[in-house]
Amino acid sequence: MGQLRVASSADGTVVLGWDMTAVLAMAQALGVNPLIAAESLPVIEAVMVRKFNEQSTADDRASLSRG
Repeated sequence: MGQLRVASSADGTVVLGWDMTAVLAMAQALGVNPLIAAESLPVIEAVMVRKFNEQSTADDRASLSRG
């Protein structure tokens, strides 16, 4: 989880986003054009954060219902 920004609370852990410095460094290492990475990654990040947190919430509910 080193490339994720997270917050912990009594309700669990919530993903806030990516560590963009790390993400852009990985993109550069992979040969991705920095302008394309900077333009597209925030959009991808927003979808990832939303889906990750939705899945995490669903998993938490499922484990609570199992007792």
